[in-house]
Amino acid sequence: MERIKTLTPINYNFSSVRDISLSQLQQHYELYKRYVNQFNEMNAMPRDASAYPRPNTTNSPMRNLKKGETYALDGLKLHELYFENMTNPGGAPSSEMINIINSFFNSYENFIAYIRNAALSMRGWVVVTMDPRTEELQVIGQDAHDDGPIWLSYPLLVMDVYEHAYMIDFGIDRNAYIDAFLKNINWKVVNDRLRKYQAMRNAESYRFL
Repeated sequence: MERIKTLTPINYNFSSVRDISLSQLQQHYELYKRYVNQFNEMNAMPRDASAYPRPNTTNSPMRNLKKGETYALDGLKLHELYFENMTNPGGAPSSEMINIINSFFNSYENFIAYIRNAALSMRGWVVVTMDPRTEELQVIGQDAHDDGPIWLSYPLLVMDVYEHAYMIDFGIDRNAYIDAFLKNINWKVVNDRLRKYQAMRNAESYRFL
């Protein structure tokens, strides 16, 4: 059997972030590392079906493992996307990104206002994603890591809106945190993600449904 890969946390340049304290970011990073470790522990569990007796949809070893795996893996991936697109901030949306935003949200200003409304409405995450099935720029809301993700969509911009992302600095003032996050968007990362999506979408070998 192929050896199971052990994931390691990715390092980020938190000193580049403005208006969010290093303490806030470091505490948040520790939570991310916990998801990495928890996923590694679950991913190393036996893959012998006999190790998971009495499978059922209420409370069984297999159900508990599968729910935990999904939560931890989604958690570590979302945090990696989030930290990447808010460290080393700067730049501006590419002309292609602006054209796409204008096509689906009429204006950049309305797009930002829409994201803000989504961030004030969700309990966990806001994900701006290109969806190859609808061929649209979508703003997805998730109440938890494993609640609401869209299969095969391609995330461009991710914002964590759990209280742990901001309460050390901002208390319950989520608006102030959103302001800080928007100032820290690394548009080079977002633009690069869009280019990668477009390359994938245009590849002759790529098929979706």
